[in-house]
Amino acid sequence: MLIYVFVGTTYKGAIDDVDMILQILENCGYSNDRFYIHCDAALYGLIVPFINHAKIITFKKSIGSISVSGHKFLGCSMLCGVQITRKTYIATISKRVEYIASIDNTISGSRNGLAPIFLWYSLSMKGHVGLQQHAKMCYENARYLKDRLHKAGISAMLNELSNIVVFERPCDDKFIRRWQLSCTRDTAHVVVMPGTTKEIIDNFFKDLMQEREKWCGITLAPCLADDIGSQNCLCSYHNMHH
Repeated sequence: MLIYVFVGTTYKGAIDDVDMILQILENCGYSNDRFYIHCDAALYGLIVPFINHAKIITFKKSIGSISVSGHKFLGCSMLCGVQITRKTYIATISKRVEYIASIDNTISGSRNGLAPIFLWYSLSMKGHVGLQQHAKMCYENARYLKDRLHKAGISAMLNELSNIVVFERPCDDKFIRRWQLSCTRDTAHVVVMPGTTKEIIDNFFKDLMQEREKWCGITLAPCLADDIGSQNCLCSYHNMHH
């Protein structure tokens, strides 16, 4: 059985509980050789390890592999990433190639030699302390944005350990394009990255509030309970019941 675990979903930043999944498998009588768990930590792989109360994802647990992007949180200037797996799984795809007098253990038969240099450079420049500072800043600034939205009466949610704030979709497409917001249905989201300072958040919030004064006279705030949970929805109905 193949199990795909999200360490941060793309839109809302939700994190699957690996420990709970492993416990369920054990309770159902599945031995380790009957399942394979891949952890997709494209963005959060370099954030979660630096948050104190986060659960650690480690190969001491029965996972098969984990993938982390280099061009997201780390900020490499080209698309790249790393997949880490166990040697036993690498051995199944490894084969000796005569004309290069070497063993090929890549999936495609080739790989970009420049990408590891970008990864090494970025990791070396930031270091453990730098990564920790960036992770903490993203974590705190995301909560800062969510709190500002809530205090202004705007529906917003922030998953635990997440740096992605989901909130009420702005009514103006020009505003969405100006701030390059990603939207789905009645929601939009902001991914708070190392370059997203409180000054940028304050400018975004100020612009949003100025534009929202125009929209509120035209349309009521939508109910987002189905998208972000009733506890995060501040529409007229749920705001009255909070």
